[in-house]
Amino acid sequence: MNAASFKPRLSVALLATALSFPLPVMAETNGLSADEAADGWQLLFDGNSLEHWRGFKMEELPAGWKVENGTIVFAPPESGTRGDIVTKEQYENFELVVEWAVTPAGNSGIFFRVSEDASRTYSTGPEFQILDNGGHRDGQRAETSAAANYALHAATSDVTRPVGEFNEARLRVDGDQVTHWLNGEKVVEYRLWTDEWKAMVAASKFASMPGYGLNKRGHIALQDHGDLVRFRNVKVRRLP
Repeated sequence: MNAASFKPRLSVALLATALSFPLPVMAETNGLSADEAADGWQLLFDGNSLEHWRGFKMEELPAGWKVENGTIVFAPPESGTRGDIVTKEQYENFELVVEWAVTPAGNSGIFFRVSEDASRTYSTGPEFQILDNGGHRDGQRAETSAAANYALHAATSDVTRPVGEFNEARLRVDGDQVTHWLNGEKVVEYRLWTDEWKAMVAASKFASMPGYGLNKRGHIALQDHGDLVRFRNVKVRRLP
């Protein structure tokens, strides 16, 4: 898609007939259905605790992260050490499902294969962008809009729901193959480690980050971008 032709529109509810990826039969909020459990899905959030998470390069949770009404919430704190949170475990090949909701002009992100040898999560981990497309300036460019591979690969369409409603992100990382879905529609697909990938990174803001997108495994991270954001139904399945 030509990024210049991307024109954000008002978010619309996704019609069932437009789904391009089969969604699992959903269990109750923050739970697994019998089919999901049989397929190897594991919860990363049970609605009550953040036992699977800690701060990036920290043993504890950074300020601003909490559990509220069955959701993981980041709300900008008045004091304390802030930062992104990462899974305690590392993942190589996997599928991840996360439901997210932002407030007007909100911004956050999901990173994968993050290394703690770097200074920031985004120094090594590619990002599935989380955004209020209509209220944030990044929504004016396809490559920085919701569900894009931030600043590198544009989302092919805007299928975000109205701000404040939950959207479902699905991320599949299998070797060098990465695919993004938003609300059931495939919107991004790309390959890591290729000559094309290296050229794109070299021409981007990530050029000064030598390990960007090169890890074979690492942590999954949720971003503190300074805006209120909520997450729920966070689940992962390791791939062979």
